[in-house]
Amino acid sequence: MSRTDYNFDSNVIDEIGPEGDGEITIRVRGDGLKEYKLAETGPDTGVFTGEITLAGFTYDRIDYTAPGTSGSGPTDGTLSTNYEDGLSISFEYSDSEAPLVASALIRWNVGEVQWLEASYAATGSGIVRIIDPDMNTNPSAVDNIDDIVVYSETFLGGIELTVTETQEASGIFEGTVEFDPESASQGHRLQVTEGDIVTAEYDDYTLPPPDGEGDSLAISATTLIGSIVPPLERAPASNPAIVDAFNNVLASVSVDQQVQITADLTSGQDRDQDFAYLVQIQNEDGVTVQLTWLAGALGAGATFNAAQSWTPSETGSYTATMFVWESVSNPTALSPQLSITIDVV
Repeated sequence: MSRTDYNFDSNVIDEIGPEGDGEITIRVRGDGLKEYKLAETGPDTGVFTGEITLAGFTYDRIDYTAPGTSGSGPTDGTLSTNYEDGLSISFEYSDSEAPLVASALIRWNVGEVQWLEASYAATGSGIVRIIDPDMNTNPSAVDNIDDIVVYSETFLGGIELTVTETQEASGIFEGTVEFDPESASQGHRLQVTEGDIVTAEYDDYTLPPPDGEGDSLAISATTLIGSIVPPLERAPASNPAIVDAFNNVLASVSVDQQVQITADLTSGQDRDQDFAYLVQIQNEDGVTVQLTWLAGALGAGATFNAAQSWTPSETGSYTATMFVWESVSNPTALSPQLSITIDVV
């Protein structure tokens, strides 16, 4: 609150609110504090601040600070509040003038779950982060959230993780999971296998309207065990060519001659990768005359010479475009597309 006319002494920190210096009332819908006191932020600033702890209410899902309303300011005030409440402050400085009023909503928040990295080594450790201001139940202490469930595709039963607030009143909680490909899951250690998807799941019982007391929402985030490779580097294609039955590279093709349209696919990953190799052939007018594909899997670091056959029925200049996708039904590209011109004589 800025009130330069209440900056009575430029050499000291003034206060407003006691009798004779205006009346400050801080309220929620069911309770309030009268004659609260605010303190100047520094000598001669004319800006006055105070602090109120919202003590919450009795709720079996959260260990809120014990509800209660007390304090005279500027920092010792507490107010009991509901999960769907309103907070207001009024400053009455004259019997002949309307008081100054400001207000804010009190609402629960939808929490968020994060892994700090998109992938982790199978023998490394990962950090789970929960962001939920509602679980900052004591603003003067570091809080914990128990029972965060973390599971892998190898160990679906999962482990229970405790996350700790990063500092007082931050509403951000973190915990460390140790990954192990050999030992059984125990405590904060989770058994994993290279290529596993690991999921962290948090049940949020403090939800804003239209949800409310008694409702819950399961929120989750995933990370990968192993290295993350950019999509277009997962199975890059190279060396496009037109070859005959004896694997000879052809500069031109005759009508009714069967040829193979080939490209070398190379795995850029340390695990198996499913793929679909598609070849689209278009004539000079851009009309597709053939579209064929094959599906397979590339082993870690493997190279595969993919080929699709074509027998032209007319002369002309054609363009063959080669695509490498996750699958025919999932057109996520694993490689930049390649193209080659085919002269049919």
